[in-house]
Parts: sequence; structure tokens; C-alpha cells
Amino acid sequence: MFDFDYTLADSSTGVIASTNSALTALGLPAAPPDLIRQTIGLTLEDAFAYVVGTSVPADRFPAASKAFDRLFIAQADAIMADQTVILPHVAAAICALRRRGYALGIVSSKFRYRIEQILEREDLSAEFDVVVGREDVIASKPDPEGLLTAMAALGSVPANTCYVGDSVTDAKAAQRARVPFIAVLSGVTTQAEFTAHACHAVIANMAELPQAIAC
Repeated sequence: MFDFDYTLADSSTGVIASTNSALTALGLPAAPPDLIRQTIGLTLEDAFAYVVGTSVPADRFPAASKAFDRLFIAQADAIMADQTVILPHVAAAICALRRRGYALGIVSSKFRYRIEQILEREDLSAEFDVVVGREDVIASKPDPEGLLTAMAALGSVPANTCYVGDSVTDAKAAQRARVPFIAVLSGVTTQAEFTAHACHAVIANMAELPQAIAC
């Protein structure tokens, strides 16, 4: 199982543009790109809280957060797929795992329909047996619901499953699902930040994944 953003793909250009489009539409200042990059993989509610901090009064926050969600999605629907690129070594790693007979899936806080658009464009749709996105669960990561849903769809169990992700949120989701976790340093989370979490392996990029799984 894979996370999507910063694990299989880089959607930061579209996330930055969609975030700042939503913020300015709400009359809020645009956020620095590096700050927005830290939110990739979070729910939109958590991302909004992260970038605005205390600049939105508590009594206005719920309505502002819902408006941000709506505005972000509208902009992302227009630009996100085109501005997302598959990371280096991903296609080769996926092919290597497929040759070994692994079933593959994606569990992400991103909308499934958006992931599927990108996979189809990259001719990778057939490589994944299941995709679980934001619209498929009630609780987002680090809740284990997404991983449990994907495992159920594949008829798998935690001992026969591995989750690959780039964030501490991914590590926590794997731990709560009792699934071994492999951290990949292709996002904004450092190796030191993973030390507090049980990792089967920490890899620099997807080129190292087939060997890490074999260990």
C-alpha cells in the first residue's frame, strides 16, 4: 500500500496554487509556498488551520474552513491533475513489485477521483488493485480506516501488508492498523522525525523500495 502525495507523486505546485487561490478568495493573505508544502497529506481542515494559525477568530473558523474546503476543491479540480508529476523511480519500482506478484494499492487523504485521473494519464491505473481516497472513508489518516478498507478489498491482513509513506501521519496510520511501515524521504519529513515511530525501513526514494521490501 502506498500513500500518494510526496510518495508516488509531487502535487505541490497545484496544492500551493489552490491553497492561495482559496485564501485570497476569503480575503486572507497568501501563504508562503514552504508553509503550504508542510500541509500536503493533511486534511483540508487541518491544512487551513495550519496555514492561517490564529489569524481567523475562533468563532469564524468553522465557516471559514468550510468555505476554504469548497474553494480549494473547485480550483484543484481545474488544475491539480495537470500540475501533478509522478516522482522519479516510481514506475520502475511499481513494475518490479508487480513482477514479484505483489498486489498494490493506494491509501490517501486525496480524493480518489483525482488520483485516478493522474494514474490514467500516466498509464498506471492497471497497476493498482485498489485506491482508497478521501471520499471513501469517514476518518482520515492517522486513523487506520483507509488502510483497513484497502486490506479488506484485497482480502489481506496486516502481517502480509506494508504501507509506504512520506509523513509521520502515514507512520501513525500504519501503526494503528498494525501494518509494517516503510518511510520514504521524498517529502518534507526528515529521517530524524521518523525515529520516534516503528519503521521497517527508511529509504531515500522509490528506487530503494524493492530491496527494502525483500529485507
